[in-house]
Formats: sequence, C-alpha cells, structure tokens
Amino acid sequence: MSRPGWLSPRRRPATESSVLAGEASAEAARLASAEPEFPAPGDPRAAAFFDLDNTVMQGAALFHLGRGLYKRKFFSKKELARFAWQQAWFRMAGTENAGHMREARDNALSIVRGHRVSELTEIGEEIYDEYMAGRIWPGTRALAQAHLDAGQRVWLVTAAPVETATIIARRLGLTGALGTVAESVDGVYTGRLVGEPLHGPAKALAVRALADAEDLELARCAAYSDSANDIPMLSLVGHPYAINPDSKLRAHARKEGWRLRDYRTGRKAVRVGVPAAAGAGALAGGTAAALALQRRRR
Repeated sequence: MSRPGWLSPRRRPATESSVLAGEASAEAARLASAEPEFPAPGDPRAAAFFDLDNTVMQGAALFHLGRGLYKRKFFSKKELARFAWQQAWFRMAGTENAGHMREARDNALSIVRGHRVSELTEIGEEIYDEYMAGRIWPGTRALAQAHLDAGQRVWLVTAAPVETATIIARRLGLTGALGTVAESVDGVYTGRLVGEPLHGPAKALAVRALADAEDLELARCAAYSDSANDIPMLSLVGHPYAINPDSKLRAHARKEGWRLRDYRTGRKAVRVGVPAAAGAGALAGGTAAALALQRRRR
C-alpha cells in the first residue's frame, strides 16, 4: 500500500531556510500573544488628548463657527467671504497658517464682543448640528472611543473657543475639552482673551498642567494631532499619533517612529509600526481601527 506523499520516507529534509522561517513565525506568534493591550484597560493614570481641527473634525472649528454666526447676522457678507477663503485654504493645504488662524481669532473676538456667553453657548449647540456633526472623522472618533471603552479619560485640546470645544466633546461623549478662553465680565464677552490662544507650545503646557491636576502619568498617555505645531504636545506622551498629518509632522513622525493614521483618502493608512488592520480600519469607517488599536505594539 502506497503512502501519501507527505509520509513518504523519500521526502526531502527541511532546508535551513524553512526551519528558520518556522521558528521566526512561532516566535512572532508568542510575542504577539504576550504584548499588552492598548489602550490598557483599567489604567486610571492613562488618558488621551486629541487636537480638534483636521484631527477629529474636517476643517477648522472656528471657521464653521463663523459660518453659523453669519447665518444669524452677526457679521457681514464680506467677513463671511474672508472666513470661507481661509477655510478653503486650510482644507486644500491640510495645514495651519499662523496668520490665518490669528486673523480668524481676532475676527471672532470682535464679532462676539458685547454678546452674552449663554447666548453664544446656545447658538454653538445649533452650529454643531448644522456644520460640524457631519464633519467628524469616523476613524478618529473610533480611536477616541477605544480609549473610553478602556476606561480612560479623553480630552480635546484645541485653539478653538473653549465653549465650542466643550460642546463638541460633550456631543462625542468625551471627558472634556481644553480650549482658548475669551474674557467675559458679568457673563458678557469683552472682546479680549484670557492669556493667549491655546496653540503650539501652549497646548503642551495645558496638557502637562491637566496631567498634574488629574494625577496622570504622561508616559502612559496618548496624544493625537495633524499639525507640526503640536509636536510639543505629542512629545509629552508615551503614545504619540500623527493623524492626517501635514508634511512637516509626517516627516517628524517617520523620523521618531511615531504611529500614523490618514483618513483623508481611500488608500490604506500609512504604516509606521502599525498592524495592517489599522489601515483597513480607515476604509471601514474606523471600527476596525479601534479594534486594532487595542492590540497594537508599543
């Protein structure tokens, strides 16, 4: 009776390369099963910090706010055209311009001067529904949800007005928001800021202060941004991510070995030490990305 080929005594011995391949595969499987979950469930000293503009939401929140205020006759058509041009530039360039952001901030401050904080907060809720809710990146929202599901706190960190940022954070089910604070007296905006816009290095200072106040360990925290302006914030944490990165941040992330996600196209997300499933998550609207994130390597 003849034996199947795989039982034949004349079978050729395994080559050195095939033995090496088998051993490498077994070792990879062993390491994968031993690696810790991320986000680590039940870690009270870990948290996540998300930039807002072009990271969580397409475009800039301040420009969307301007559209909504124009609709409510807070300012002229000429000023609306300026907002629209800045927003179009931001969307096409995929990066922040300090001059545009400063001009938009100054315009917004002049527009809200003399209005009550409660009035702008109520209007902000409406503007979120009209212009912002449909522009949330599903992939980034899934990443934030993965942290929440692990029992971690999640904050937005943005140069947008803190009132707007707080509305967005609450609508997304996040813990809270750090944003630019406009001065008010007796509940009425004065047209001045308290300090400076929460931008660039100021974000890193705010995150560090919050971490100290909340007893967080930054080495166990994650941060997400699209802009090279946020490198100081990203450099604070043990798990930095470049999301929809501008060219300077992409180059820096590659140099430092940071992880990248890009939800702006249908192509697979750029990988820097990330499982292939994470790229597929972007195509699937972010759901698979959240699952992959929980198993990825540090």
